[in-house]
Amino acid sequence: MAAIARLHLLRPLPSAVSTSLLYFNLHRPSAFSNPNYVLHNTRIRKLSFTPPLCSNSDSIPEGSSNSGSSASIVGDLLDYLNESWTQFHATAEAKRQLIAAGYHLLNENDEWDLKPGGRYLFTRNMSCLVAFAVGEKYRGGNGFHVIAAHTDSPCLKLKPKSASSKSGYLMLNVQTYGGGLWHTWFDRDLSLAGRVIVREKDGSFSHKLIKLKRPILRVPTLAIHLDPTVNKDGFKPNLETHLIPLLATKLEDTSLDPKDKSNISKAAHHPLLMQILSDELCCGIEDIASVELNVCDTQPSCLGGANNEFIFSGRLDNLASSYCALRALVDSCGTPGDLKSEHAIRMIALFDNEEVGSESAQGAGAPTMFEAMRRIVSCLAHEYVEGAFERAIRHSFLVSADMAHGVHPNFIDKHEEHHRPELQKGLVIKHNANQRYATSGVTAFLFKEIARIHNLPTQEFVVRNDMGCGSTIGPILASGVGIRTVDCGIAQLSMHSIREVCGKEDIDIAYQHFKAFYQTFSSLDRKLNVD
Repeated sequence: MAAIARLHLLRPLPSAVSTSLLYFNLHRPSAFSNPNYVLHNTRIRKLSFTPPLCSNSDSIPEGSSNSGSSASIVGDLLDYLNESWTQFHATAEAKRQLIAAGYHLLNENDEWDLKPGGRYLFTRNMSCLVAFAVGEKYRGGNGFHVIAAHTDSPCLKLKPKSASSKSGYLMLNVQTYGGGLWHTWFDRDLSLAGRVIVREKDGSFSHKLIKLKRPILRVPTLAIHLDPTVNKDGFKPNLETHLIPLLATKLEDTSLDPKDKSNISKAAHHPLLMQILSDELCCGIEDIASVELNVCDTQPSCLGGANNEFIFSGRLDNLASSYCALRALVDSCGTPGDLKSEHAIRMIALFDNEEVGSESAQGAGAPTMFEAMRRIVSCLAHEYVEGAFERAIRHSFLVSADMAHGVHPNFIDKHEEHHRPELQKGLVIKHNANQRYATSGVTAFLFKEIARIHNLPTQEFVVRNDMGCGSTIGPILASGVGIRTVDCGIAQLSMHSIREVCGKEDIDIAYQHFKAFYQTFSSLDRKLNVD
């Protein structure tokens, strides 16, 4: 795992102070100790000429924040993003952090032994994760308070037969996954990450994650001299023929006889690629039984903007939401007293395949979360309680957390006039009369009331009537068993680009809002009677 770097302070200093003095080191004892840095309601007036700093550096300067005096999680988010090049790595890192925080690992294939006050997790396909903490005052029929997000992002994936050769180049055939802004993948320093099934010496097979950190791939654009109309007509690449990454120049090996050359030409993947993978995994090429690899951008996630107020990164949609949910759960249940007066079960559910419709065994369309809920209710029951699961669902509440469309200053007219979410202004509550989002008047009120109690800002989003509306896992989960649901998200720009943008302050606001949801919802919900 990547070493967790610290996020540090940069206070406004006299102009005579050298920028070399703006850095200092700050360390913490564990992955979940509270402060990385303290937020201040100050604005940096002087421009900093230091480059954007990435999470694997020793220090990161402070930007401004108005989200209060709580500890920030921005530095840890950058670490999580830099570790999580794929949905597999995101799930594995979340699993590692939960276990480090005292969560007990369950297996869906085994019997469960659960107790009030316990904290648990399980994974499916190493790309979907469910974690939960049981309130010490839980009784059969009490509800679940859930935050759900997704681990996948639009990307390129290797085809089962990726080997391709053209004009003296070794190239890799890829598939497009999700609705990416594919023109942004050109002229980037790319590599590969994902999982590999390796054959062990005893005949068993092991599941291993792999991440090639150095750039080994590139999709070059065509020179403007050969496409002089591109600036007038736009860049419109053919996704089958133009989006094929270069791996290497093809070297003729005269030492091989024609038969060996024929076998190599029929291989599913280039021998050079397989050698790189085997070197990384410390195994023989012949021991690699299967590969499932994503093409990934190697540029690290970092702070940016004149005041370091932005986060520049790939996969913000939706790992930013996933990490805020993860940390909110961990930190709201971090001490023995946190669950002492809790009657409900606090849960996160991180799903795969949202970007392609969620219809998979590890997606939100599968019954993973609700099967887990039913098992939890059954396991914690000391005696038969009539309709315990159904009553639990009626008492439950789901926060569907997915990134939101921040207003673009160069395309203001793409937003409905009165619903233009801004960066750094808090979580965006998403509404759609046609149920593309699952928010209702009641669920929006409850979620906003939590924010009001804790003095946190919120915003509203409605898509224009003359534009199509995307959707989330919210409606899928809400309709599955009728759980009350609100759809919300962190405002961002460049959604589905290889390099996205969100506000640093919004990360801390989302974390505080999610944490407040776990801590406050039980008492708030008892005050509202709808049916």
